[in-house]
Amino acid sequence: MTDQSSNQMWGGRFAAGPDAIMEAINASIGFDKRMAAQDIAGSRAHAAMLAATGVITDNDAEAIREGLLTVLSEIEGGTFQFSTALEDIHMNVEARLKEIIGEPAGRLHTGRSRNDQVATDFKLWVRDQLDAAESGLLALIRALLSQAEAGADWVMPGFTHLQTAQPVTWGHHMMAYVEMFGRDLSRVRDARARMNESPLGAAALAGTSFPIDREMTAKALGFDRPAANSLDAVSDRDFALEFLSCASISAVHLSRFAEELVIWSSAQFRFVTLSDRFSTGSSIMPQKKNPDAAELIRAKVGRIFGANTALMMVMKGLPLAYSKDMQEDKEQVFDAADNWMLALAAMEGMVKDMTGNRESLAAAAGSGFSTATDLADWLVRVLKVPFRDAHHVTGTLVAMAESRGCDLPDLSLADMQGVHEGITDDIFTVLGVENSVNSRMSYGGTAPAQVRAQIARWREILGG
Repeated sequence: MTDQSSNQMWGGRFAAGPDAIMEAINASIGFDKRMAAQDIAGSRAHAAMLAATGVITDNDAEAIREGLLTVLSEIEGGTFQFSTALEDIHMNVEARLKEIIGEPAGRLHTGRSRNDQVATDFKLWVRDQLDAAESGLLALIRALLSQAEAGADWVMPGFTHLQTAQPVTWGHHMMAYVEMFGRDLSRVRDARARMNESPLGAAALAGTSFPIDREMTAKALGFDRPAANSLDAVSDRDFALEFLSCASISAVHLSRFAEELVIWSSAQFRFVTLSDRFSTGSSIMPQKKNPDAAELIRAKVGRIFGANTALMMVMKGLPLAYSKDMQEDKEQVFDAADNWMLALAAMEGMVKDMTGNRESLAAAAGSGFSTATDLADWLVRVLKVPFRDAHHVTGTLVAMAESRGCDLPDLSLADMQGVHEGITDDIFTVLGVENSVNSRMSYGGTAPAQVRAQIARWREILGG
């Protein structure tokens, strides 16, 4: 193949040749313009510090401050003209600042580099997303608490292997997700505390000879302290990886709940009714009401997991300090953040709007010999039968009930005594599903009293 024909193969999109290819691969303005507000906040803090330390004059600092506010208003108003030739948000802002205020704009970059600038911007952006995730998780937890409170004593089947296991309460099931999302909340808060160190002033990699005050800029930007090592400060993306890790684990929880809502809202289960706001109809089958929001939440996991894996692959082999590979750190985080926030909001909406079908839940709770374990426990507790023997007796009674097409409470006392002569009428006090759930009073158990205690604990944790 000739050079000319080879050129035609890749040259269609980049008609200007290698220069166009380099501009396209090097530019990040198409996505990092999302950090405009954070970039301008960092520049304003840096300029104020440069003036306070005497590196630039107060007049220059004031011109920079006013110019940056103008740039921000243009970006927020949609009139700012972004240029791929200027590569990224930092150069786009600085170039426009120079057009507005002239020479003082050239002094803004004193004592810093794009390396610490982008690390600062990205940290500020991720920190904002962690705050948004905290808000979303709190709203979802409160919605779950309301559902748990409303149905603290509603009986429903508990499952293992998606097979009926033992009766539980609706409130207990809702509170299981409160615990999951509560751990997500803890991880978000923990990640935010750990990442809250300012890279600004680390410059390219070695710090700067200018008499800057990194404590001042850190405080101005809401950081707890400046990062302690300039090499690490510009090359660290742990905060982004932690964000994606938090998002990934939370997405697992969202997806598990979404799967249950898909199952529960089906005609075969009828455990819940989802609102029309979070469902759609079929284009051809008028009887159908599809749980599309839950299904889409379930699908978001792939994108969030993919972002987590992609960034780990970007970072895994990079020597200190900065490499251009790290420009690939943002698109994955931006996409994961968008999808996590959307999934949290959608799940909160579904939980707030959904209606648990108490009658269907109760009917299912008593099916599948769900109180068999209660029978076995009674044999151990009252008759002192070894558990393995009690398990065998119970299995025999289950087989008998199954062969007759009835449930355990429908067997007669004589039937039961035919399997174990020590069984008395007292056995019927544990076989009903209401009796079963009320007896589970161990800490963290499904008894309504325990569920209400856990709701109260969480209300106290959340401050009401």
